[in-house]
Amino acid sequence: MAFLPVIVLALIAIAAFSSGLVVIRADEVGIIIRKFGKPLPPGKLIALHKEAGYQADTLPPGWHFGYWFWQYQIQRRHVITVPQGQIALIVAADGQPIPPERIMGRVVDCDNYQDARKFLENDGEKGRQMGILTAGVYRINTALFTVITAQRAEENGMAPADLLVHAISPDRVGIVTTLDGKPMDESEIAGPIIPDHENFQNGQIFLDNGGRRGLQEQVILSGTWNLNPWFVRVEQVPMTEIPIGHVGIVISYVGKAHEDVSGASFKHGNLVEMGHKGVWVTPLYPGKHPINPRIMKVELVPTTNIVLNWASRTESHKYDANLSPITVRSKDGFAFNLDVSQIIHIGALDAPKVISRVGSVQNLVDHVLQPIVGNYFRNSAQYYTVLDFLSARSDRQTEAAQHIQSAINAYDVQAIDTLIGDIKPPDDLMLTQTDRKIAEEQRKTYEVQRLAQEQRQQLVRETALADIQQEMVKSEQGVTIAELMAKSEVERAKGEAEAIRATGEAKAKAYHAGVEALGENGYVVLQLMQVIGERNVRIVPDVAVSGQGNAGLTDGLLGLLLRSEVKKGNEAS
Repeated sequence: MAFLPVIVLALIAIAAFSSGLVVIRADEVGIIIRKFGKPLPPGKLIALHKEAGYQADTLPPGWHFGYWFWQYQIQRRHVITVPQGQIALIVAADGQPIPPERIMGRVVDCDNYQDARKFLENDGEKGRQMGILTAGVYRINTALFTVITAQRAEENGMAPADLLVHAISPDRVGIVTTLDGKPMDESEIAGPIIPDHENFQNGQIFLDNGGRRGLQEQVILSGTWNLNPWFVRVEQVPMTEIPIGHVGIVISYVGKAHEDVSGASFKHGNLVEMGHKGVWVTPLYPGKHPINPRIMKVELVPTTNIVLNWASRTESHKYDANLSPITVRSKDGFAFNLDVSQIIHIGALDAPKVISRVGSVQNLVDHVLQPIVGNYFRNSAQYYTVLDFLSARSDRQTEAAQHIQSAINAYDVQAIDTLIGDIKPPDDLMLTQTDRKIAEEQRKTYEVQRLAQEQRQQLVRETALADIQQEMVKSEQGVTIAELMAKSEVERAKGEAEAIRATGEAKAKAYHAGVEALGENGYVVLQLMQVIGERNVRIVPDVAVSGQGNAGLTDGLLGLLLRSEVKKGNEAS
C-alpha cells in the first residue's frame, strides 16, 4: 500500500507523456515551437500555418493535450505586468515592412498585442510599434513581441523616466514635437491641429488624419498622459502670464490663412481673428494663457500710463533706457539741454493696431516717439531765446503738449501730458545772467536802503515837527489861557472896582445918614465901638493886679492860672 501513491503518479506521468499533456499556470503563457513542418517563407519568423518554428498562437493557463515532446517545445513565460503610472513599448519581430514615409508600425486590431495571429493577419508591421501598453497584465507572445518596461528600459537604450506616464504641471504647458507623420510643408514651421487623437495619446489617428512630423501647433495642458516616447517629445514651459495693467498681443506664425479684419480705415498693418496667421485682433487680458511660444509671440503692452524720460533717469519699465536729454539750439545761438517727460496711454483695444504698425512698445518709443518729441523741441527752440525757455517754460510746455498730442494720435496712442523738466543753459550765459542778476539785486538793495534812509529822515523830520507842533500847541494854549486869565483878572478887577465903588457909595450914604441922625461926633463914637466889637479889641485886661509887694504879684499869678483852667474846660466841652 505504501507504493500506491508512487504507482499512481507514475501512471499519470506515463499517461501525460503518451498524450502530450502541457500544463500552463495562471501567471504564465506558453510559447509553442514546432520542431517539424513546412519551412517558413523567407523573411518570416512566426508561423501561421503550422510551419516549423515559433507559432503565432500561445497556450493560455490550463491543461493542454497533444503537444508531444518530439513534435513541440513549449516555453513558459511569465505574463507582462505594467505597473500604475507606467507604460510599456512594443517591438515586433515579424510583420509587414514599415513604409519609408513612416518610422513606426501602425496600430492594428490585435487585443493589445496579445493576439499575435491577428497582428500578422491584419498586416501588422515589423519594428517599433505606435501602440503602447498601459497599466495592466498582458499575455504576450514574446517570440513575436519584445516588451520594454521601465524595469528593462536601460537594457534597450532608454531611461526609466521615458516609460512613466507623462505629467504636465498645472501652471505649465507641453510643447509637442512628433517624430512620425507626413513631412511638413515648406511654408509651415509647425503641424496643424489634428482632431480626435486625444492629445497625441492615439498616434494612429494622428497619422491617419494627416498629422505632420515635427513641431506641433497644439499644446498639451496640465494632466497625466500616456504618450509614446518614440512618437512624441514633450517640453514643458510656463504658461504665458499677462500681468495686471497689461494686455498681450499675439503674433502667430502659424494658423489658418491670413484674412485681414482691420478694416479699410486702418492702412498701416493687418489684423486677424484668433487661430489665423498674423496679429490677433483680440488681445489677451491679465491671467495665464496656454500659448505655444515656439510658434507664437506675445507682446506685452501696458494699459496704464507710461512715463518716458528724455533725461538721465530711467523708469522701471526700461522703455526709455535709450533716451537722453534733448540738445537744442536757441534763437540767440546757444546750445542747451532740455529734460522732457512724456506721458502716454495705449488703450487695450488699440494695442493690436499699435503692435501691427510698429511691432512692439519699444519700437514705438525708439522709432516713433523719440523722433517726434526730439525734433519738435529742436525745431521750436529756433524761435525762442534761452531766456524765453527759462522765463516762460509753462508756455513752451503747453505748446509742446498740443503738438505732440496731435502727432502721436495718428499712431493710436494717447498723449496724456508733456512736461519740461530741468533746463540746462550754457554756463557762460548763466554766469552773465548771474552777474546781471546780482547787480540788479544789489541795485535794488541800494535803492531799498536809500528809500529806508529817506523814510527814516522823513520820520525824524516829522517827529521833530510833531514835537514842535506839540510845543506850539502848548504855547498857543498857554497864550489863550493867559489871555483868558488876563481877561478874567480885568473883569474881576472891574467887578471889584464896581463893588468897591458901590460899597463906598453905600457906606457914604450910610455915613451921611448916620451923621444926619446922630451927629458927627456921635456917629464916630458909634463906629469906633462897632470896630472894637468886630475886632475883639479888649479895653479891660483879663487879670488886674492891685496892691503892693509880693501880695499883688501872687494875686496876679492866681488869676492867670484860674483863667487857663476855665479856658481848658470850655475847649473840652
